[in-house]
Amino acid sequence: MAEREYPVLSRRAIEGLIADGRNIFIVDQYVFKADPWLQYHPGGDKAILHMVGRDATSEVTALHSREAREQMNRYRIGRIEGRWTNFVPPIQGGKFRPSSPCDNHDRLSGGDGIEKEASEDNLTPTESSSSASSREPSPIFDSSGTHLRQRRLADDVALRGSPSAPSVSSVGPDEDGMSYLDTITKEKTTLDLEKYPPLDFATQDSIVAKYRDLDKRIRAEGLYECNYGAYAVEVTRYSILFALFAVFLHWGWYVLSAVCLGAFWHQLVFTAHDAGHMGITHDFHTDTVIGIIIADFLGGLSLGWWKRNHNVHHIVTNAPEHDPDIEHMPFMAVSHRFFQSIRSTYYDHVMEYDAVAKVMLRIQPYTYYLLLMFGRLNLYRLSWDFLVMGRGPRKGPAWWHRWLEVAGQTFFWTWYFYGVVYCSIPNNWDRFIFFLISHVVPMPVHAQICLSHFAMSTSDLGPHESFPQKMLRTTMDIDCPQWLDFFHGGLQFQVIHHLYPRIPRHNLRRTQKLVQEFCAEVGIPYALYGFVDGNRQVVGTLAEVSRQAAMLAKCQKVISEGDNPLHGHRHH
Repeated sequence: MAEREYPVLSRRAIEGLIADGRNIFIVDQYVFKADPWLQYHPGGDKAILHMVGRDATSEVTALHSREAREQMNRYRIGRIEGRWTNFVPPIQGGKFRPSSPCDNHDRLSGGDGIEKEASEDNLTPTESSSSASSREPSPIFDSSGTHLRQRRLADDVALRGSPSAPSVSSVGPDEDGMSYLDTITKEKTTLDLEKYPPLDFATQDSIVAKYRDLDKRIRAEGLYECNYGAYAVEVTRYSILFALFAVFLHWGWYVLSAVCLGAFWHQLVFTAHDAGHMGITHDFHTDTVIGIIIADFLGGLSLGWWKRNHNVHHIVTNAPEHDPDIEHMPFMAVSHRFFQSIRSTYYDHVMEYDAVAKVMLRIQPYTYYLLLMFGRLNLYRLSWDFLVMGRGPRKGPAWWHRWLEVAGQTFFWTWYFYGVVYCSIPNNWDRFIFFLISHVVPMPVHAQICLSHFAMSTSDLGPHESFPQKMLRTTMDIDCPQWLDFFHGGLQFQVIHHLYPRIPRHNLRRTQKLVQEFCAEVGIPYALYGFVDGNRQVVGTLAEVSRQAAMLAKCQKVISEGDNPLHGHRHH
């Protein structure tokens, strides 16, 4: 059967469709309209919305199986010719010009306007007319010419003081200290532009081409195939921990029993993570059921919530406005940008930099590990919010997952809180100690997740940064001996996992060398730290943000008192 012919859609026509409210993205030169699928997507609607107006080839390939990509083909509506220049998606603040009669004609007849219109976009590696029309002018990216980086670096020489202790002299005369925050943003962005490859199309296209070649090599070496023998070892470990929990509980050794149960949960998270990425059987429903049994029935956490949250995290990693994995206001902040009370596109509310945040962020280097100890309690809240509010798909292939999860949550709260905590432990004090210890012991999982990202870049380098470069810029790996892999559960290889999320975790160590060679070839730094050094980096980042918060408060106090030292002392 001959493949269907699709009309060529111009850039302007696609922009008009997006302006009309259509959710359009590009994959392998084909134009997709995701509107019919948005409410059915098992990974949630937010992940799709962050791809609107973009070439999503790398993201779709990384996160979806071949079968899923084939099913997506039914949503093709056209194709493009030439290189696509990304828009800023509407969910990220992008603005789009509505269609005109000429555009309607172009939409029907096709067109060759992609390269032509892109050529009218200043050919600046960090901004195009498409994205210039999609958001407000940027103090970082709205310059033009081939010497953009050199001019930007020269302009920022005076701003390159230590980010941890900027001078009050860098604060502008505005009353809210926004110039101070803009200065830090420019410093951070400039450092990233110096450290990572240029954002011109040729460089980024070369990185993407080599990234895809590496994927072919990984497949050829069988690294996408699951090692079921390794899972036999995992199941043995889980069974031993659960048996010890039950035996110690029967003997009345509640502390040891709680430790074993916490360790059991700690280990189970890794396999639930594998199942969520279809890394075990590679079948969507089979892996989902495995994940729900582990996460919901045995652990009390919603796999559906995790998928919705985690898919967005994989696409907009470390973006303060968009990535839920770094949005912990008012208790923690890993970027000064949270001082501006930015709006979370994931949670759909403003993360206020209020009085509580001002206190908590000042002490966050000291409260960080304490908060992680109770991270599981917050996950219960998020899980029930997801299930009760019906935030997952209610129709489509995953419609029944929600109800299986509700059954799993009911089962968990019955066996753990009623059967174990209430019926098996004789008094309230021992119940409290058991509950506390069993929930604190899995804390290393939360620390591991934070460790991979909190100390890495949160800068926005614009819509033209390639997927592999962004993943490498925002993620770190942890170096550990092979015998400790069971403790980290594959999360120590987050760089590799973010580049190729569906590689089974028992193959990540073998993949690491290939990724390191790729990084050396394309000139992107590969962040690799020891466990202790990585934690120092994270605490150092939290301390830096804490100092910035203190400096901002000092600047605002000086300005509010009407004694601005900048007046009459500004350098010319």
